[in-house]
Amino acid sequence: MGIAQLEEQIESGNFQAVKDILLANPKLADTNTSHQISPLLLACYYKKQQIADLILEFTDDLTLFEACAVGKFDAATLLIFQNPASINTFSEDGFSPLGLACYFGHEDLARFLVLKGADVNLASKNSFNVFPIHSAVSANNIGITKMLLDAGAYPNVCQKAGLAPLHTAAQLGNIELIILLLEHGAEVGLRMEGGKLPADLAAEKGFNEIAEILRED
Repeated sequence: MGIAQLEEQIESGNFQAVKDILLANPKLADTNTSHQISPLLLACYYKKQQIADLILEFTDDLTLFEACAVGKFDAATLLIFQNPASINTFSEDGFSPLGLACYFGHEDLARFLVLKGADVNLASKNSFNVFPIHSAVSANNIGITKMLLDAGAYPNVCQKAGLAPLHTAAQLGNIELIILLLEHGAEVGLRMEGGKLPADLAAEKGFNEIAEILRED
């Protein structure tokens, strides 16, 4: 059994198969997948928390990016203490420690990173052009979104395809998140590539009352 088999079982969510593979070859936990990321990060991206926790037990040395993705506060803080300059670096696939902590909803860790100098307006170094606020909103996390905005995050930055935070909040139908963004200057008139407004996305998801709120007068 090799890394290809491990990757396949992670993607399919087969906990027992992943466990069997790692018991037979523990070093695979520290071997990059075909996506040029670790098995641990792959499990996180596929939202396989139980499998991520399992892989964690076989991982020798967590990277800062892995620690931020899986929410290992103690490991992340130690790594930042050992190398403060790493706080605004990028993973192999182009995401910052703060971006990962925000996307996976680790609020205490995200707050710590900002306190230690993480740039709240640092976009991912890949084609997605994702800012931490995009990650926080897509995670439907009001606490992290508010923390980022209070720390100076721009509310109208756009990621790939012109998607602004308000577009995502509208799609989610989260009125609290929408109000929070509007209070911090989010613009209802921002259009994605193709011309869609936040109100249009809300309407497509059946959030008609929210769509009306987001309509420009």
